[in-house]
Amino acid sequence: MPIDPYILLLLGTVGLAALLPARGTASDVVSGASTAAIAFLFFLYGARLSTREALDGLKHWRLHVTVLACTFVVFPLLGLAARGLVPVFLTHPLYQGLLFLTLVPSTIQSSIAFTSMARGNVPAAICAGSFSSLVGIVVTPLLAAAVLGSSAGGFSADSLLKIVLQLLVPFLAGQALRRWIGGFVTRHKKVLGLVDRGSILLVVYTAFSEGMVQGIWHQVSPVRLAGLLAVEAVLLAVMLALTWYGAKALRFSREDRIAIQFAGSKKSLAAGLPMASVLFGAQASLAVLPLMLFHQMQLMVCAVIAKRRARDTDETVTVAAPAAASRTAVGTGTRSG
Repeated sequence: MPIDPYILLLLGTVGLAALLPARGTASDVVSGASTAAIAFLFFLYGARLSTREALDGLKHWRLHVTVLACTFVVFPLLGLAARGLVPVFLTHPLYQGLLFLTLVPSTIQSSIAFTSMARGNVPAAICAGSFSSLVGIVVTPLLAAAVLGSSAGGFSADSLLKIVLQLLVPFLAGQALRRWIGGFVTRHKKVLGLVDRGSILLVVYTAFSEGMVQGIWHQVSPVRLAGLLAVEAVLLAVMLALTWYGAKALRFSREDRIAIQFAGSKKSLAAGLPMASVLFGAQASLAVLPLMLFHQMQLMVCAVIAKRRARDTDETVTVAAPAAASRTAVGTGTRSG
């Protein structure tokens, strides 16, 4: 199970923030750059999302409703249930981060990649991830207001306004300009992907720098970190099981079940980090720690599951082919006789 190189960069960024946190004027400059990077990131999201593809994807509404229910209903309910683990397994700040993790939207890129690897419904995964990200821009802050309240760094109407200005407005601007810049974005996908990741690294550095200045890291011990990993492992296992067997109970095809499992069991680091920086302020470093750990865990586990699903499909085809050939031979022999 390989470690995503990007996770190593994220960890390196955390280490840099621990050794050389931005202070004073440097902190103001980094914070301003982070805000601009977040806005540009969501502008690119808007420019990439094809409105026509999104509308076409609405035809498979049962699948999308299922994924959205897993992402914004089942996940948060499990997060609320984890409240009973405080203070035995989790400190209150770590629990707030875990609860925030359950509120963020699903991923797009990894959901598509794993669905393709497992021979699932790739177009459905594309639309499901896109819908989740779009809905999450509005729903995640509202859910945070409902379940986190004042603990989310003083969550208020001002926080909602910041979300709208930093995330939703740039996204809508990207959609509006897609007609003219969509081709450019598509042609330079790899380069702009580096901009995406660089923006996230800047957000991480800003959040963890503020955490270091506030002296927040004394709240996390190795025992608490181990407890957090154990809780997240159980959370991921429960969601993987619910999305797979729940989709079967709802009579989805195997290809659709694969898309539902990979889109409905994941959480987006790219969408969650910018939102956490707005909602939690100086507390964002602890708030995003559970999300960063869960992100790597879901990549490792889902890579193994995707390969297994693909292998199961290959074995089914291998078994079915001789059986079909045998039936054909029998039918030919009968007609000859």
